[in-house]
Amino acid sequence: MRYQRIAVKIGSNVLTRPDGTLNITRMSALVDQVAALHKAGVEIVLVSSGAVASGRSELHIERKLDSVYQRQLYSAVGQAKLINRYYDLFREHGIVVGQVLTTKENFATRRHYLNQRDCMRVMLENNVIPIVNENDTVSVTELMFTDNDELSGMIASMMDMQALILLSNIDGIYNGVPSDPASQVIRRIEHGQDLAAYIQHTKSSFGRGGMLTKTSIAGKIADEGIEVLIANGTRDNILTDLLDENKDTVCTCFVPAADAVSSVKKWIAHSEGFAKGAIHISDPARDALNAEAAVSLLPVGITRIEGNFEKDDIVSIKDSQGNTIGYGRVQYDSLTAEKYMGSKGHKPIIHYDYLYME
Repeated sequence: MRYQRIAVKIGSNVLTRPDGTLNITRMSALVDQVAALHKAGVEIVLVSSGAVASGRSELHIERKLDSVYQRQLYSAVGQAKLINRYYDLFREHGIVVGQVLTTKENFATRRHYLNQRDCMRVMLENNVIPIVNENDTVSVTELMFTDNDELSGMIASMMDMQALILLSNIDGIYNGVPSDPASQVIRRIEHGQDLAAYIQHTKSSFGRGGMLTKTSIAGKIADEGIEVLIANGTRDNILTDLLDENKDTVCTCFVPAADAVSSVKKWIAHSEGFAKGAIHISDPARDALNAEAAVSLLPVGITRIEGNFEKDDIVSIKDSQGNTIGYGRVQYDSLTAEKYMGSKGHKPIIHYDYLYME
């Protein structure tokens, strides 16, 4: 097998028909593939969309509902339907699955992050396949995942997966409009490769995101040393073919960075939205942090403190132009940081081990 630990995200447009009902035939085929890989010794975490679309097909609401209430209602009904279907399908293979519902807030603190990781590790160690989805019934709109592509990326990072497979309803990223016969799938994407010319800003019928989100997440995860594959989940045997080293299956592969990122840095890398404040730094400090040598952020390089934060909080790091260039966990509170700002002889405000530069 090409990988031994993978996260697989199945999109709404793979799992549902145009009317929003679950495509049981396709769902069953994907379960068969996951079961085969599981029995071959591959650790798999499944991130599955489809709850909201599934709930929508069950309910016929006559009066207009607020969009948040509507999403909560559909997901509450649809998630129960979705996980029950998964449970029954995997049971036919003698495999136990477990439901993990999460919110973006569960990634905000190190303690919640580790609790979540430990839960799924215990499941995998006991041959239980975790099936993950966002808990839309309680998620706050401002703190929702962009879509399940973002969630699956954070899960793959948290679980130190070797690969993240994003299953959509197209074969990958094209160098033109996918419907154009002259367009071809871009097979390999290297670090830093500009894809802006190829990405359409359209969203799928039932999902929240689109290819723009996929490429953004894929690039970030690949930078952390995890290979990312975008492939067509509607194709027969797509998962087993992707993991077969003897097959060259059509997909877009984001080539992973050679050096893997530590567990703590992976957590910090996905802390956008959780920052309690910002540290503005000088140009020399910015250059030092972006150099190849590993350095910590010292108080002497700080030019301004923004917001109120406590020791161990996550803050953003901004350059002299106000651009966010990284994140880190601070060793001082904001008052102490302001007191030491611009001076020498103090311990780092952010140690290298707790610093992530974009």
